[in-house]
Amino acid sequence: MGTASLSVGPRVRRITLDAAGHTLSALLSAPEGPPRATVVALHGAGMSAGYFDGGAQPDASLCALGAHLGFAVLAVDRPGYGDSATGLPEGLDLAGQARVLRAALDRFGAEYDIGGGTFLLAHSFGGKLALTLAAEAPPAGLLGMDISGCGHRYAPRSAELLAGPERARWKYNWGRLALYPPATFQHSATLVKPIPERELSAASDWPGVFDALAPHIRVPVRLTFAEHELWWRHDADALDDLRARLSAAPRVVVDRQPDAGHNISLGRTARSYHLRALAFFEECLPERDGP
Repeated sequence: MGTASLSVGPRVRRITLDAAGHTLSALLSAPEGPPRATVVALHGAGMSAGYFDGGAQPDASLCALGAHLGFAVLAVDRPGYGDSATGLPEGLDLAGQARVLRAALDRFGAEYDIGGGTFLLAHSFGGKLALTLAAEAPPAGLLGMDISGCGHRYAPRSAELLAGPERARWKYNWGRLALYPPATFQHSATLVKPIPERELSAASDWPGVFDALAPHIRVPVRLTFAEHELWWRHDADALDDLRARLSAAPRVVVDRQPDAGHNISLGRTARSYHLRALAFFEECLPERDGP
């Protein structure tokens, strides 16, 4: 399937959602008929919802690919980004973001057909929010989640870099230039946003937060680590410990994405990753299509 079959398909449009006194901006793409389910996509720190709409290569768009395969895709500007940035200049902690996002998803479900349920697809800090949401305030009909670029134990030097200047974090956020299509960094200038202070200040607390949340997650979970992921430990011992802590999840899948850096959905292998994530969601649907 070439890129043209996606680019002429379902359109991606901007919408806003009222959420607990805040307005969240989002991108929405939908199939031509009723959606099989809705994929809620949550971007990482310093990015925006456009992270999931293709980067420098059209066939990398999760929004377009998901709709092409029968899913509605709602890529949300997390609280503190997009339309909510002015009212939340310092952002919110994870619990606050989960509360606002849950209100936004409740409103979305009242106004739009979500199909057979909801999936969360999240990257990096968005993965922390997805795990918090699933543990503390799961949206209606949550069926499963796919998280990339987020583990439970930081790699050496990560805490030091989190507290340092943005320039020092660049390599960890991207990795080798060859992992991304030409023009990625020019195109991504429109996607990159300031990181709210409360996200940065709380980042080092994540290992303990994860340990408290993990036993309360009761849906299938898939975690993807880029081959060249630098922020997180993803050696065999760390991954065994991660799986064990998700003790209530009915299924835990840990995968690796070859030839990818931290920002998988903007890289050369973005389409491969999105296809794998959507295949996992396909397996989680309560009823398969067919006779």
